[in-house]
Amino acid sequence: MIKRTIYGVALGTIVLSSGAIATPVTNSTFTPVSSSISNDAFKIAASSIDTTALEQSVFNQVNSYRTSQGLPRLTRNSAIDNQARIHSQDMASGRVPFGHTGFSQRIKAIGISYASAGENVAYNMGATDPATRAVQGWLKSPGHLANIRGNFNKTGIGVATNSAGKVYFTQIFLR
Repeated sequence: MIKRTIYGVALGTIVLSSGAIATPVTNSTFTPVSSSISNDAFKIAASSIDTTALEQSVFNQVNSYRTSQGLPRLTRNSAIDNQARIHSQDMASGRVPFGHTGFSQRIKAIGISYASAGENVAYNMGATDPATRAVQGWLKSPGHLANIRGNFNKTGIGVATNSAGKVYFTQIFLR
């Protein structure tokens, strides 16, 4: 059984996605990036982003939230990380649209037996702390929060950037 609860965060706007329907919800903490910043600045910034550190930051923040709520910590799994990274890379490169295209195939490709699965995706651009921006967006969204608080015990996180400076996040949850 796949628990297909899927959501995303885009440029300060939380996009809730279930199938082909998306309902945007304004994130009041969004601060637009100044239009005086050139595309070259974003390319330089994107090339210097430590995606491994961002993945670890998401993992730490989600587990910190879970433990603050009396929930057990998630265990990070390299096979899940790998599929999350591939999805983030595919979204960043434009091979797949932002969202959950291929969710079922990703879960199967992980190769771990599971009872339920969920996925959160996000992207942002120009944030000083892109991982915190993504996690805070997820925590303010009931659907994302349901995955973070869900009855899962394993997770994987993948982060990728593109030349425009967008930072894409995928977090997969399994039980």
